[in-house]
Amino acid sequence: MSLIGILIIIVGFTLKLDTIAVVVSAGIITGLVSGMGITEILNTLGTAFINNRTTCLFMLTLPVIGLCERYGLKAKAIMLIQKAKGLSTGLLLSGYTLIRETTIAMGVTLGGHPQFVRPLIYPMAEGASIAKYGELDEKDVDTIKGFSAAADNFGNFFGQNVFMANAGVLLIVSTLETLGIKADALKISQASIPIAVIAFVLFVLQNYILDKKLKRKYSSRKTN
Repeated sequence: MSLIGILIIIVGFTLKLDTIAVVVSAGIITGLVSGMGITEILNTLGTAFINNRTTCLFMLTLPVIGLCERYGLKAKAIMLIQKAKGLSTGLLLSGYTLIRETTIAMGVTLGGHPQFVRPLIYPMAEGASIAKYGELDEKDVDTIKGFSAAADNFGNFFGQNVFMANAGVLLIVSTLETLGIKADALKISQASIPIAVIAFVLFVLQNYILDKKLKRKYSSRKTN
């Protein structure tokens, strides 16, 4: 019964209920079935929030990005990328993934979706295709949005464990040690390097296919 919180989260997310309400409810109910009192549950939740409050700092970037967009950040990004005639959407996204993966592998975090993808990378990726083919279909715009988000996800997810002091590597080490298995953070990070390289190559291939599809679709339109 102490794992009922997991079931609540699964059901809540499946029904698309309010995320915060689902998570808090799961925590409270899990505490109650585990024999904790309301005061103890609230104290535990409050302590966890205080200890991890730095994870909420990204919220400060949202109004800043909003102000930048209001004063032309997105428009300037599109204008800049349209001047680079030989740059395609796939090439731009591949370049960003390489930068994202390299920096996170060195322990440097650029920001992510709110700070880079939404205000810069996606508008530039879309602008690169508009510069080549003109107005895009709504479906293709959505596809470029998805690929822009994936560029950040690929770079961040597969590159972070290359840095041996990353939280993911330390979690792996601590988990294995609690199971009585001696683990070396350096060896784990070294084993992550080929995975990061393979992931990058596969994403570059996806971007290449995307460029080919866009070129074939819109070049045929111009011919007709």
